[in-house]
Amino acid sequence: MGVAVSVAPVGSRWQHARRVARLAAIGTGATAAAAVATGGVLLGQARQARRTIPAAEAPPPRCDGVYGAKLPGRALTMVVLGDSVAAGYGVHRRRETPGSLLATGLSRRLHRPVRLRRFAVVGAISPGLRPQVESALEFEPDVAVILIGGNDVTNRTPPALAVRYLVDAVRALRAAGCEVVVGTCPDLGAIQPIRPPLRWLARRWSRQLAAAQTVAVVEAGGWTVSLGDLLGPRFVAEPTRMFAWDRFHPSAEGYAMAAAALLPTVLSAIGAGAENRPGLDRVQGVRSLPEAAQEAARNAGTEVSATRVRGRDRGPAGRWAQLRRRAFFGVGAVPQSGPTADTPTLEGRP
Repeated sequence: MGVAVSVAPVGSRWQHARRVARLAAIGTGATAAAAVATGGVLLGQARQARRTIPAAEAPPPRCDGVYGAKLPGRALTMVVLGDSVAAGYGVHRRRETPGSLLATGLSRRLHRPVRLRRFAVVGAISPGLRPQVESALEFEPDVAVILIGGNDVTNRTPPALAVRYLVDAVRALRAAGCEVVVGTCPDLGAIQPIRPPLRWLARRWSRQLAAAQTVAVVEAGGWTVSLGDLLGPRFVAEPTRMFAWDRFHPSAEGYAMAAAALLPTVLSAIGAGAENRPGLDRVQGVRSLPEAAQEAARNAGTEVSATRVRGRDRGPAGRWAQLRRRAFFGVGAVPQSGPTADTPTLEGRP
């Protein structure tokens, strides 16, 4: 099961948020100088990127329902929270959304039904997690998957604010007995319509936020998986295949790769055991949490979780954390749902 962490008083939570913000701000002096020096260029590029990337047209397909409904046992309830990536914007079939992919994979690995509820909202930023969490808690979830951060970068949400709301979400879910897995901020520097030097800054901002999210989530008792530039190399080689028509959101294959990275961590979070972890893992060792967060932000597909060293959960540099990386990413690692027993029974329908 996940690591339980006691809820800190409000004052200490604010102090923690400020410390995380300082972590996220490492090196921002150089970033600020670069931004001032090329301010006009960056503003022009930002306007061009907004014109190039189409606005949302239609909501992503709904994926709520019971997956593996014919399997025995009590259904495990999973909720998906966050932004357009969590919602599966950019695909047209229910089975291609990350929620459906994860629910299908969980059901098959655990041999039990999985009830999925998706509360993610297209365009959401971290402050928008609160109403999603409140709605999700009504269903007494066993595990929550949160994908958030990209819109915080594009909207320049202050890192301290973004992290604070994410921490509040994780703490509220953990207090209700729900395990939490967070896919940290993706690397927006991998998005083709964003050109240098704005691309370089977008990459820096994305990694800084991802590292801050990792520290905050693990401290709050959750697990993280860095999505980073998971799709970057494939996007350069096969842009029409790995990204959706808008060149900003993942395609069906892109979402399958992200789900393949997330599924083993979700299995670990719910205590499913190593025997149910798909793919080959590589344990990267133990680091202090800040060091682990920085390393994970640079290496997509890295899981970070709290651990103990010689019976202690903290060392001189802070909480101990274990890094684990997927040795293989591929569509086959997470089965696509089809017209089988894994096809979800939609809520409210016969």
